[in-house]
Amino acid sequence: EINENPIDFDDLEAFQHNSYYKEREDLEAILNLIEGKFKNQPSIYLIGHSRGGGIALLQSTNPKIEKIVTWAAICTIKDRFPKGEKLVEWKEKGVYYHENSRTKQQMPHSYSQYESFLANEERLNIESTCKKATVQIIVIHGDGDTSVNIEEGKQISNWLNQDLFIIPNTNHTFGSSQPWNSSEMPNALEKVCEITLDFFNKN
Repeated sequence: EINENPIDFDDLEAFQHNSYYKEREDLEAILNLIEGKFKNQPSIYLIGHSRGGGIALLQSTNPKIEKIVTWAAICTIKDRFPKGEKLVEWKEKGVYYHENSRTKQQMPHSYSQYESFLANEERLNIESTCKKATVQIIVIHGDGDTSVNIEEGKQISNWLNQDLFIIPNTNHTFGSSQPWNSSEMPNALEKVCEITLDFFNKN
């Protein structure tokens, strides 16, 4: 089924029952589809932003992938969930709500998301996967990111034993926003794209 409005969140029930593990499975399903469609396998490069960066890093031992670039990626999934009393309350109520800063919608999160994580915790461990990485990877982060702190980028780079590409004086979206009404890309995002393209073009 094609979503006619992929920018906004029209199906809050689907959002409520989404999980990190489903996102990992979705990506792997796409990779398997590509493998089945092509006689000569193409080089596959991934770009993942924020949560998507974490999902991309979970493929860093996958021989189907040649290169990965993360933009402001999360370094842990476990820390994304409520803790303490809030976790207990979430379990009791079965759902909690978080406001989307852009759309102002109250986004529902089913407790099944946490149960899915617990059932698949090792397969969702970004740290252990990065430490075994066989894929070429670069990590990019803005030093003014208030959504995913740059310390997470430093952590990922440390696990990969490589330098972090730091974009100075910029935020989680590298100066961009939705909607974007300018015909020109923000300078910070343009720099991110240049670093990414240069990495992809290298043999």
